[in-house]
Amino acid sequence: MSSVYLHFNTRIGQQKPESIVNKDTECPFCDRQNLKDILAEKGSIILVKNKYPVLQDTFQTVLIETESCAGDLSTYPKEHLYNVLSFGINKWLEMEKSGEYQSVIFFKNHGPKSGGTIFHPHMQIVGLKKINYRDNFKKDYFEGLVISKKNQVELNISTKPRVGFFEFNIILSALTKVEQMADFIQLTVHYVLNNFNKNCDSYNLFFYEFDNRIIAKIIPRFITSPIYIGYSIPQVSNRSAEVVKEFKEIYNL
Repeated sequence: MSSVYLHFNTRIGQQKPESIVNKDTECPFCDRQNLKDILAEKGSIILVKNKYPVLQDTFQTVLIETESCAGDLSTYPKEHLYNVLSFGINKWLEMEKSGEYQSVIFFKNHGPKSGGTIFHPHMQIVGLKKINYRDNFKKDYFEGLVISKKNQVELNISTKPRVGFFEFNIILSALTKVEQMADFIQLTVHYVLNNFNKNCDSYNLFFYEFDNRIIAKIIPRFITSPIYIGYSIPQVSNRSAEVVKEFKEIYNL
């Protein structure tokens, strides 16, 4: 594994609205009539160029999931859930296959501890011109205690997490099973926000094309452990088996 760095333009970053922490901030994604640089649309789902490209040597896009600030992956009707996930995955893979980037990252921030700035439900697809994110990954990060396995899609909780404590992996072996992946993502996000911990209001969702599979990793967000911040040493909870049991019981898996 090698050290890699993205360069952040602080001047542009200071211009970004922060509705995720200040609900009185006007939401730029609700003002659809004035959206610029639209790249693709499907119903209420829109892919646009990021108005605030803070990362150098990248191409930044935003996938706006809904027309309003209300809702989240955990509450979407199934048809909209499937449309959001299939649209996002297809656009992500299109950028990957374009040959213009070393790699392309696809992720979602939700909640005040997620690192995001805009409350309105959205994801980001970012083409990295000089970095291959796979260089910093190990197969171990996606291994775990199985919660459920259906239609060639596995949902597990990491036994060797990348950051530490609780990380949920949804592993897709065939692109024809995206709806099953979406179902598992929705269940996991619902569990994280409603049953996992009463103080959990934030999560990150990351997608990876790795080892000939599509993998989604959902990480509940709290204050990050100082041991990880200072020494990059992840910690594993001794409650993982209990979480698997609880998850299965709540959702009849």
